[in-house]
Amino acid sequence: MHVVPGLKVLYFGTPVVLISSLNEDGTPNLAPMSSAWWLGQTCVLGLGDSAQTTANLLREGECVLNLPSSAMVEAVDRLALTTGKPTVPDHKVQQGYRYEPAKFSTAGLTEQPSDLVRAPRVAECPIQLECRVVAAHPFGHPAPDASAIQVEVLRAHVEEELIIPGTHHVDPLRWDPLIMKFCEFFGGGTNVHPSRLAQGWNMPHPHRSATS
Repeated sequence: MHVVPGLKVLYFGTPVVLISSLNEDGTPNLAPMSSAWWLGQTCVLGLGDSAQTTANLLREGECVLNLPSSAMVEAVDRLALTTGKPTVPDHKVQQGYRYEPAKFSTAGLTEQPSDLVRAPRVAECPIQLECRVVAAHPFGHPAPDASAIQVEVLRAHVEEELIIPGTHHVDPLRWDPLIMKFCEFFGGGTNVHPSRLAQGWNMPHPHRSATS
């Protein structure tokens, strides 16, 4: 039986992204987020307008989307409730946020030079996407308080062990992204059911029967 609980948050589960960008003084910023979706070579990021990352992306026009594995959850969690904005907005103060300029060292992660953008990559992340900003759309109700930032992926860096040999595809059985559902972290990478859609698109990864 279905009920109507009046959900406070519609946040059913998306991959965590560590966005690296450059601050106005040229220092790197690193911020976790999980409101992102991809189509083709485009990604749309949902970011609050008070975030330092939003200001950086709109000013610099570039970033790196670093995708952590579930094994990196502790590093990602160390960035929780931190902001690269020196003046912490009041609503974030109430949530317990603090100003932290050294995001990489706080997380215990390593800067890695990018090829096509100035923002650094996160060396420990198995997948790193160098991007440029192509558009920004305000949204929110009744007044806009966030932005949907559209970026184009210029170059994708992927750990070799995640690539299906002889193809240009990531093996979904090996890739175990860190997932956030209702503000809790999840991972596992278990293939729980064969995908008809994957078969229809002739994806090269192996398929299992429902009884295997």
